[in-house]
Amino acid sequence: MSTSDPITVIQTLPALDAGGVERGTLEIAKALVDRGHHSIVVSAGGRMVSELTKTGSEHVTMPIGKKSPFTVGCIYKLRKLFPKNGNTILHSRSRLPAWVSYLAWKGLDPHNRPHFVTSVHGPYSVNRYSKIMTSGEKVIAISNFIKSYITENYPAVDINKIVTIPRGVSTKEFPFGYHASDEWQTRWKIDFPEIQGRYLITLPARLTRWKGHEDFLHLIKLFDKVNNIHGLIVGGPHPGKEHYYHELKEKVHQLGLREKISFAGHRNDMREIMSISGVVLSLSKEPEAFGRTALEALSLGIPVIGYEHGGVGEVLQSIFPAGLVPIGDIEGVARLIAAFIKDKPFVTKQHPYTLKQMQNKTIDLYESLTVM
Repeated sequence: MSTSDPITVIQTLPALDAGGVERGTLEIAKALVDRGHHSIVVSAGGRMVSELTKTGSEHVTMPIGKKSPFTVGCIYKLRKLFPKNGNTILHSRSRLPAWVSYLAWKGLDPHNRPHFVTSVHGPYSVNRYSKIMTSGEKVIAISNFIKSYITENYPAVDINKIVTIPRGVSTKEFPFGYHASDEWQTRWKIDFPEIQGRYLITLPARLTRWKGHEDFLHLIKLFDKVNNIHGLIVGGPHPGKEHYYHELKEKVHQLGLREKISFAGHRNDMREIMSISGVVLSLSKEPEAFGRTALEALSLGIPVIGYEHGGVGEVLQSIFPAGLVPIGDIEGVARLIAAFIKDKPFVTKQHPYTLKQMQNKTIDLYESLTVM
């Protein structure tokens, strides 16, 4: 078979609601269709399914990420999706779907089954359950940080099967120097009048404890006497975990920051929000696997300040090292913001983390497996 022959790629993940893993799944699915391949995504569904199918991929609804005894039935349902030829890739992006995928794959004739690929999207807890993510014929690490996590915690894994393919951002979707439309800005002024005319410090992060929201509130408190500063938290809580949002709102009240902090909730206009920000922050207490949001802001030309660890540290070191701060150094973040307000820093337009390189490297990997 030549690499020009169509292949079928089946990606498995828990759901298609929101998040970096989900976004990456859609980006690869679209690129596969554009190259003339057959793209199938298996998940429990979600708000991003319509976006997936609009670009030519097929979605198969299956509770492949649900922790239930009935999930075993997905093994047999998944197996029925495998075409009866050798040019198929089964690509798992999450632990429980990877177990289901592996068991569906393992029970077939080795000469007539898909090629199994896994992506390690985060520094999971180290145990047998997580080890499944290193079981692919090829294991994609989404950053050098993740590659180090694999080699340090699973030394038995053949290093030659680990392929580092960093995440990427579309320079068309996040163009350097982007300006939000007048229509968007008019709506924004109506929705958030308290922000107008302020230097906007934005923390785009899902409302979960390790993302650094408490550090953010204490940071804004350091600017208590600076009238033109405003903090914006963009991101919503996981369904059923709204209690953390209420904790943060109470903390805002306790710190006397009701006039200086706004909660925007889950948004689909992050490009526009980041484009009007003075600075975008990444304050995660635990290392991010990659740091896609930081990359998106930098692609727009917006400076980013982030803690010096994980994938965010890697991206900043490569593109904007001036934004690196030791973990937990809130005063250091404040000093940098003050410096940026006084003298806006230069952000380079060129960077290696493009969507096109991520798509090309991933599909090249798929195609190389089908000719082995």
